[in-house]
Amino acid sequence: MSPRTPEPFATPRLAALPLRVEYADEMAAVLADPALHAFTGGTPDTPEALRARYVRQAAGSPDAGELWWNWALRAEDTLVGYVQATVRGDRAEIAWVVGVPWQGRGYAGEAARGLVAHLREVGVTTVVAHIHPEHAASAAVAAGAGLARTGEWEDGEERWGLGGG
Repeated sequence: MSPRTPEPFATPRLAALPLRVEYADEMAAVLADPALHAFTGGTPDTPEALRARYVRQAAGSPDAGELWWNWALRAEDTLVGYVQATVRGDRAEIAWVVGVPWQGRGYAGEAARGLVAHLREVGVTTVVAHIHPEHAASAAVAAGAGLARTGEWEDGEERWGLGGG
């Protein structure tokens, strides 16, 4: 049985810390580059908007059968991005984001592998990610974390999976 709130976990270079509202200002700077929105749309959040989102995320899903787990990623003494999982029973939908200044260092792949391993340890058997078809870097991260293309599509993104449906 999965815990209601996310537990911290670590990889060799990253600490995945349960998301806290206090991280909003630092994370707003990490996520400030518009290039992060090339495949997802939108624009970077202000610190105030990010703080409001973190308050909602920390409160948890209004659906008692769904868990919202969010972690800030710290490398050395700096936040560099985040990972998240929406968990329903033994199935999780995951996502990862690493700020532009820290891309190209393998952090996203390491974080995704660590997230998948952590989820498996707490009983998640099926892991799903949604990848834009032109986002080669995210496809490589998903493949490195053990996910494979399913051939299924949702909202213009391809579903990648590990485990059952």
